[in-house]
Amino acid sequence: MGDSERTHYEVAASRLSPKRTRVDTGDAEFVVGKDVNPVEYFLGSVLACLNSTGTMVARDMDIDIESLEATVEGDLNYATYRGEEIEDRAGLQGLDVTLSVETEGDADLDAWLTAVKERCPVTDNVENETALSVTLG
Repeated sequence: MGDSERTHYEVAASRLSPKRTRVDTGDAEFVVGKDVNPVEYFLGSVLACLNSTGTMVARDMDIDIESLEATVEGDLNYATYRGEEIEDRAGLQGLDVTLSVETEGDADLDAWLTAVKERCPVTDNVENETALSVTLG
């Protein structure tokens, strides 16, 4: 796939308070910090992307998913966020995801999982370094 076939995302945000941020995707708005914090939104995004990717992969492999449940766990030390000097980096130290899938018939769930892990955009960004530029505008 060439650069011209890429989908471009541009998302804007406005500070509502020290813990609340309004995010505008162009198609929708939501507030981070109102019901869940940014880390929980991120973890939810991981699971949501695995769900949508898993559904697409199942369709491509002629697998009928009857149910898909997912959990994600990870540890984060907020000391760095608070400006304290510690060894841990600021982010999550690792993630453990568990998928529980029920299908109709004899589906090859090992092949399905391999394809899901290869094709999921959000987990790809977690597992691989993605360049990030933060500047003042």
